[in-house]
Amino acid sequence: MAGINSLVERSKIIIVAGPGGVGKTTLAAALGLTAVDLTGKKVLVITVDPAKRLADSLGLVGLTSKGSQVSPLDLDEAMGHKVSGKLYVAMLDAKSSWDELVNRHAPDVATRQKILSNPIYRNISSRFVQSHDYIAMETLYELYRSSQYDLIVVDTPPSRHAIDFLDAPSKMADFFSSKLLKWLTLPARNRLLMGMFKPFYQVADKILGAQFLSDVAEFFLLFESMYAGFVERAKSVAGILENSSTSFVVVSSPEPVPMTEAEFFVSALDARHLHLGQMVVNRVLPEYFRDPAAILLAHQVQDDYERLAKEFLKKGASLDLIKESEVPPVRLEALAERVLLEVADSFLNFSGVATEEAEEISRLPIDEELITLIPHLNFDVSDLKSLGKVAGHLAVGD
Repeated sequence: MAGINSLVERSKIIIVAGPGGVGKTTLAAALGLTAVDLTGKKVLVITVDPAKRLADSLGLVGLTSKGSQVSPLDLDEAMGHKVSGKLYVAMLDAKSSWDELVNRHAPDVATRQKILSNPIYRNISSRFVQSHDYIAMETLYELYRSSQYDLIVVDTPPSRHAIDFLDAPSKMADFFSSKLLKWLTLPARNRLLMGMFKPFYQVADKILGAQFLSDVAEFFLLFESMYAGFVERAKSVAGILENSSTSFVVVSSPEPVPMTEAEFFVSALDARHLHLGQMVVNRVLPEYFRDPAAILLAHQVQDDYERLAKEFLKKGASLDLIKESEVPPVRLEALAERVLLEVADSFLNFSGVATEEAEEISRLPIDEELITLIPHLNFDVSDLKSLGKVAGHLAVGD
């Protein structure tokens, strides 16, 4: 049976995607824990989500783009036994990653310095959304090529943005070869045209700021020396994503809106011929809420709560709470009736929600063996120990 256990065993890259607010970052971190525990691998969990919640999920502070090792003693404590693998965590720093890319691929020192000091480059590398998606894929590519880790788990932005993440290499390559950029850089390539375009540049500079178009033209002329590398690496990244050792884990909660988002991403994976390794539905109500016997009992409590309240008080007459209570017996009986009725009503309400959740899950166009359910937990996941409990649920069922 395909499941999380076999997924972490066979994969070299796991990309975790899904809607916002469904516990995706928590699940990515828990997957990393599961992998080091079950396989003994050297695992990196890296987030490219600008929201930066990975450190909170792991109870860590000060994460950087360089992998930081989680203490082996903390791992052992989180899992409740000796863990043989090693876990590293990192957070993408778009600006420093862009700088590293330029340092690696600029053809010479002079070009490198001109690119790094260009104001357009500084804005693109720090603020341009597409550049963040692109550098995330570049970082993944370099990590994969380095063979430094046995498994890389990638936490992505919310699902529709994750599609941008997948398409970023090809979009960036297209951007650098677009007609707009050819037009912007054309005057800089030809002195005669520079003279013809000068009045336009002067007007544009007044509107957009001094030297704006000149800076744009200079930046893209400088970057042109790296263009062939962009195209080549875009193809390489596509090859990595399509590789059988790369799997996608789509995370959702069982409500209609996030499930629709998750299905959208699953269909996007299929359209791109990428491999869905597992669908994780998080925060699912326990199965006993749909147990026919439990539902029948709740209805019986609703129908007979007055008699049951009397029986409860009669059998509990020796309890200290009842003995020492200054509440009159009649009042105690009314309270007992209210408690029993509220419990029965609440159970049936949860039962209705659990049934709706099960129906949502059953409509997923995915094989049952590719679906993992994580129950709704009665505690916050804010440190390694609580994350270990989530990892325990992930590993169940293979």
